[in-house]
Amino acid sequence: MSRKKKGLALVSGGLDSTLAVKAMVDQGLEMEAVHFATPFCSCDKCAVNAIGEEYGIPVHHVFMGQDFLDLLVDPPHGYGSHVNICIDCRILMLRKAHELGERIGADFYVTGEVVGQRPFSQRMKAMRLIEREAGLEGKILRPLSAQLLPETDIEKEGVVDRESLYSISGRRRLPQMELAKELGVYDYPCPSGGCLLTDPQFSKKFRDYLEHEGRPVLEDMVFLRIGRHFRVGEARVIVGRNEGENNRLQALAEGRGIPHMSVSGYMGPVTVLLGGLNDEVVSRSAAITVRYSDAPRDVFVDVEYFDGSVTVLRALAVSNEELEDLRI
Repeated sequence: MSRKKKGLALVSGGLDSTLAVKAMVDQGLEMEAVHFATPFCSCDKCAVNAIGEEYGIPVHHVFMGQDFLDLLVDPPHGYGSHVNICIDCRILMLRKAHELGERIGADFYVTGEVVGQRPFSQRMKAMRLIEREAGLEGKILRPLSAQLLPETDIEKEGVVDRESLYSISGRRRLPQMELAKELGVYDYPCPSGGCLLTDPQFSKKFRDYLEHEGRPVLEDMVFLRIGRHFRVGEARVIVGRNEGENNRLQALAEGRGIPHMSVSGYMGPVTVLLGGLNDEVVSRSAAITVRYSDAPRDVFVDVEYFDGSVTVLRALAVSNEELEDLRI
């Protein structure tokens, strides 16, 4: 007897990849799923696991860390509208999916991609490029747009019924929502996952990091996701925006022995100072910290500076004009 064909689906937890899995399960195909994360994902891991529970398939989780960061410095296929490297990211994901597929005996790969949905990575030409560079030509089935694309190997073999697949294209989400009702897919968390590299403000922070701090290091990426950022000399100064961020910044600073400060006697932020410290940087960072506290703007107040020991500084809030000059 010949072995039953197995598919490996790339899932984000969003609607499109959920529909792609549902389409395959409804054809009676043996499936497993894999979820890829980077330091910049805002995906819902619980939603991903829910797909496995709903359809009775194993779910693998793969973190793309330093290998992904190295790509960000000089991506072979360039950046999108901000610092997103969607084409190179997709190639890396599919290469890793292929490695996993070799281990679990996958014969083909399934994605929730829709032709024309994303202008950078989901154009016909880009899709063919990604398949070729990932070493998976003819092996990637995209059920939502399958009837608009060339037949994959698994369709040619008759294992997958091509006529039962779909011809969705474009950026509108209504066709997927209507298909979800038709297939009985409910309670999906969001149309698709998110990536901070497409966010304009985060992109500014990351470009500033590359310019001043060089090759990205995994342990630094957590700081880029938190707080207001300022460039003071060669130091990055990060100011917490709320209680949750303050607690996180303080825990990171204390755990890693990083200098930090807060205003004494008033509610206010925790401020972390990264790299290039001198007396001028510390003084201006204290002024920024006062500016975001409840302390009066026109009087000097005490700021506690933690740097292995505690030093009390006297600081006056920075002016709005200087603050904007320093903001990343």
